[in-house]
Amino acid sequence: MNRHSVVIDLPDQLATRQLGERLGPYLPAPTVLLLSGDLGSGKTTLVQGLGAGLGIADPISSPTFTLVNEYLEGRIPFYHIDLYRLDVAEVNSLYLERYWDKQETAPGIVAIEWAERLPNPPSDALALALTYSEAGGRQATFSTTTPFHLTLLETALGHGLLVDEI
Repeated sequence: MNRHSVVIDLPDQLATRQLGERLGPYLPAPTVLLLSGDLGSGKTTLVQGLGAGLGIADPISSPTFTLVNEYLEGRIPFYHIDLYRLDVAEVNSLYLERYWDKQETAPGIVAIEWAERLPNPPSDALALALTYSEAGGRQATFSTTTPFHLTLLETALGHGLLVDEI
């Protein structure tokens, strides 16, 4: 299966939040968003924007110590997971699949920070890597094997996005 990527420059924290706000109205349930990036790269800021884009009025905070925050009052359920403090064995013991297998929780958006610690991510997940750019901002690199995600990104973020096959 071919993997495609879309790269977006984010000059500041506001642009990172706005990226999430622009995605929120378009993401369908269920969608798993795998977030990776260094500490302070903007993962939580993007998730806060995503929550706003989903119509969630409550403040979105990082679940570093609670592991999962559930927000059920938006357009669709939103599950925010943070794996920063966990190793692979601990992640396996949490049975996080319940958030995307549609059997124990209502289908929604699942945003997973530090997703590289997830041993078996869903194959149809949308991955987003946030990295520091040379200009001092951030760079968001979406990658997916699903053509639907490319269409969704183009709809949410604008036509003419540069899509690379990797």
